[in-house]
Amino acid sequence: MSVVLARIDNRLLHGIIVTQWAPQSGSNRVMVIDDDTANNAVSKATMKMARPAGNAISIITEEKALTNFKSGKYDPEKLLILAKEPKTFLDLVNSGVKIDKLIIGGTTARENGIEISKRAFADDAEIEDYEKLLEKGVELISQYVPADKEVVVTKEFLEDRKNK
Repeated sequence: MSVVLARIDNRLLHGIIVTQWAPQSGSNRVMVIDDDTANNAVSKATMKMARPAGNAISIITEEKALTNFKSGKYDPEKLLILAKEPKTFLDLVNSGVKIDKLIIGGTTARENGIEISKRAFADDAEIEDYEKLLEKGVELISQYVPADKEVVVTKEFLEDRKNK
């Protein structure tokens, strides 16, 4: 199993993912990890219709994802993983899933949060999760579309944004 792209995106699977990120990633499976979406038949069915060409799709809860990773279900796959928050990725990394790089894509503004980039924001709990991911060796960048310049997110970057 290899995670070829890991991305935080409040919209999960949408046009930019399908037309730009998935083709660039070389993935053969898109995994959406979101409890609400996985437990909503209409949302799940709608998202399945948006599946990128050449990719299988899994829309599952975090618990199911962790179980499937532990059982080796995704060992032969090249995964593009989408979730709404950094805690999901921290839980994956803590359970042994190797994620080298996490892209912070589009997220909504947070009350009392910080702006990571023009389209990405984080609250205190998310900042803490980002810092833990950095400590575990995960490279963090913010980038909305592949053509955008990468914003490298470090612990110092987060501290600087919090102090503004």
